Amino acid sequence: MANKTYSGSCHCGRVRFEADLDLSQGSGRCNCSYCGKSRSWGVVIKPQAFRLLAGAEVLTDYRFGTRSGCYHFCQQCGLRPFGDGDVEALGGAFVTVNLACLDGVPPEELAQIPIHYQDGAHDAWHQSPPVTSYL
Repeated sequence: MANKTYSGSCHCGRVRFEADLDLSQGSGRCNCSYCGKSRSWGVVIKPQAFRLLAGAEVLTDYRFGTRSGCYHFCQQCGLRPFGDGDVEALGGAFVTVNLACLDGVPPEELAQIPIHYQDGAHDAWHQSPPVTSYL
């Protein structure tokens, strides 16, 4: 499957974006303290494949740990449609799209996206944790 342009938004719709994604390449779920609590499910892309269409003025940010990644939240509804950062291990600058915030994607298509699990809780980012069913 090749790149396809997807639209997405927060719950209230004030934050809207487009992203060019190849979902056949997989997505990620992590067990670090943040992702485990938020049940994060994302795909990492280069910044040029992401376009914020509306809502920059209602976004608030959260950073933790090394502060190399930034999570963007809608101040109105509280959802986190995307994040960004710059981490050499990920190839430099990136955007992480929250797949749960994509609009109009049928459940059957979402169910086909391969998931790669990362053991962020133990800084073993390139291996899967022993238990993944709760992620």
